[in-house]
Amino acid sequence: MKVDILAFGAHPDDVELGCGATIAKAMAQGKTVGIVDLTRGELGTRGTAEIRDQEAEDAADILKVSFRKNLGFSDGFFINDETHQKAIIHLLRLHQPTIVLCNAVEDRHIDHAKGSQLVSDACFLSGLQKINTQTVNGISQNPWRPSHVYHYIQWKEISPDFVMDVSDFLDIKIKAIEAYKSQFFDPESKEPETPISSKNFLDSVRYRAQNLGRLTGVEAAEGFTVERTPLIQDFDVLK
Repeated sequence: MKVDILAFGAHPDDVELGCGATIAKAMAQGKTVGIVDLTRGELGTRGTAEIRDQEAEDAADILKVSFRKNLGFSDGFFINDETHQKAIIHLLRLHQPTIVLCNAVEDRHIDHAKGSQLVSDACFLSGLQKINTQTVNGISQNPWRPSHVYHYIQWKEISPDFVMDVSDFLDIKIKAIEAYKSQFFDPESKEPETPISSKNFLDSVRYRAQNLGRLTGVEAAEGFTVERTPLIQDFDVLK
């Protein structure tokens, strides 16, 4: 399946937190969107990998994405090497996305920046003809390089290069995040407290989107950073 957007996250829930409303909006516009989780989040303090698997599927259903896959990389210990790059290149060539969304370029969790660079490097390498990858049937894949790679924002307050108006889709984003019941605020939970399990953290996700909206004249927005300067044909596309 060729998709318009392929969204990568180091862990299940990264995509929802960083660009869940943007994905919901794209789906509502009739675009095709896939999600790829690099790990199962097995090192998470709360819950288990099996619980996260189900929560990820529940969140995907809420966002109505075309598919969700997990590469099964080692949480906390995956590296940016040929083996990991080729696993991502295989998916890029298989699904041929125009746009790739991936982790923040800098963040509190070390996997986020690692995942960001890994996906970015794979997007470049995927366009090189002499890198050979094959389908499950042994057929050589054609090179493919996404037109755009955008990085969503996570824990740190990174200044976005552009923002997406998601005013009508913020509630869907929050609902998808709340599908990860093991990870986020639950006053009944007996699990250990973590930096993301507080009510303050969950509230901050909504507040950030609302604040980016305030700064840009809409109800809510999600921010992204770019790898290369965007090109416009005229000023009419800017709001």
